[in-house]
Amino acid sequence: MPLHLKPIDIVEDISKEDFYNNYLKPRKPVVLKNMAKKWPAFQKWTMEYMKETVGDVEVPLYDSSKADPAAPINSSAMKMKFADYIDLIQREPTDLRIFLFDPIKSAPKLLEDYIAPKDLMGGFLDKHPAMFFGGEGSETFLHFDIDMPHIFHTHFNGRKHVLLFEYKWKERLYKLPFATYALEDYTIANPDFEKFPALNGIEGIECFLEHGDTLFMPTGWWHYMKYLDGSFSISQRAWDKSWAVKAHSLYNLIIQRNFDNIMKRKYKSRYMDWKEKKSVQIAKRALAKGLPK
Repeated sequence: MPLHLKPIDIVEDISKEDFYNNYLKPRKPVVLKNMAKKWPAFQKWTMEYMKETVGDVEVPLYDSSKADPAAPINSSAMKMKFADYIDLIQREPTDLRIFLFDPIKSAPKLLEDYIAPKDLMGGFLDKHPAMFFGGEGSETFLHFDIDMPHIFHTHFNGRKHVLLFEYKWKERLYKLPFATYALEDYTIANPDFEKFPALNGIEGIECFLEHGDTLFMPTGWWHYMKYLDGSFSISQRAWDKSWAVKAHSLYNLIIQRNFDNIMKRKYKSRYMDWKEKKSVQIAKRALAKGLPK
């Protein structure tokens, strides 16, 4: 029995009431087709515009190699000037990606080009929303966001393939202990069910984003993303009103992440080996119990 992937709901426009009742309250993903069409960015944010606006700032790049057990999470593979990176992803496929870089800080006029969807909900967190860039074929491995926000993820200049899974599937997804990502020995888009049997029968949602599409990802949803073209996205994050979710976010950020980094520095590959073995044990037990119920 393979993954059970349903197509995502797609709406052109939506009222605040319908968004709340159909997606925010039940925490269900949806693609909003027309939200970004109201932004100046919809027309302006070409590759050349981004290159000219941000320029030669040196940026950290990340690849698809397995995480170094001794390195803190989010350690970059190399650095490159932003303009050179944009040339690279327009020229050829590459697994190099940009994330956790703030081009808006380097080019504050980009702030004028997008609009936070406050007509749909409140609680937006960032003065400078995160931006993500990837070359054709690059992948963002399966994970959920450590601070547990709701995310409005708008894509530009190409296509992106996205797989989404509710938080409740975390054990069956081989979540690593004290981490927000899954075992890196498989790709959820093409899993080996014999080697990773707990993935069999997992339910998820599949979507394909095109220029100007906005994906609403509710708090805690696991996501895998693959750039089908050299392209980029912006993510606007908002708090969930639940104090339990906020407490989970603070635990992840303050306690779990610091503990994980300390253990990595002290025990390195021994600690990572233990985490990987433990994730397999937990997944096997969850499968045997038929979790989640």
